Amino acid sequence: MDANMFDHPATQENITRLRSRGVFLAGPAPGRLASGLMGIGRLVEPADLLGYIAAALGKDGDFAGRKVVVSAGGTQEAIDPVRVITNHSSGRMGYAVAEAARDRGAEVVLVTAPTALPDPPLVRTIRVKSAQDMCDAVLAETPMSDALIMAAAVADYRPSVMAEQKIKKTAADEMSIDLEKTTDILATARGNFVRVGFSAESENLEANAADKVRRKELDLIVANDITEEGSGFGVDTNRVVLIDREMEVERLPLLTKYEVGHKILDRVSALLKS
Repeated sequence: MDANMFDHPATQENITRLRSRGVFLAGPAPGRLASGLMGIGRLVEPADLLGYIAAALGKDGDFAGRKVVVSAGGTQEAIDPVRVITNHSSGRMGYAVAEAARDRGAEVVLVTAPTALPDPPLVRTIRVKSAQDMCDAVLAETPMSDALIMAAAVADYRPSVMAEQKIKKTAADEMSIDLEKTTDILATARGNFVRVGFSAESENLEANAADKVRRKELDLIVANDITEEGSGFGVDTNRVVLIDREMEVERLPLLTKYEVGHKILDRVSALLKS
């Protein structure tokens, strides 16, 4: 397909007819075409095509008609125009949860801090930077949602004041930056929806996670030990412990993050039915 062919009235008329018959369309994608022109008409990339297929197969799943808001990535808190306070989160866990929810029929909104990951197909993606940006986006999306799954690694503190210009190195051996607390998104986001938190810990995994469930009055928390091989940052697997509001503990084996996403959604689905 060459430039402007997709937008041609005849093409659009045929697409409308196909959609009215229940045909699920994937693409076409934008980019450089065979003619060298830029436009809409490229074949969808194989990884994205698999996402379209999974979504089509699962469109009538147990989350059909449900809206799920998922957060992902590590927020960035600006020190000056160049530097930020952030963490090692790759965003993979949150993206995997978003894709799993999509593949079970949900309308998915992914609120993501900066990552190197592409937007998942058929997922409405909202890109943010800071904890406050993420808080604003989540609070805007949750009032009409059925579940909030906070997989993002949100900064607990931010610089009290962002320097307007780049801070220069001086002869001093030390430097200090005053910090203030960020808004606790899960504690703030309240409503008639299931609230799921995450707890990445380096010690006392279950005790720390259970404490978060009580303090934030969560329906479920997903806890992992970041020091364990295959369960930390930047990998495609995770070994998690699920703790619900009744303090019942479920310890899962090492799974892919997509599989973990489905395990979480199994619990969310049960909570929505209860």
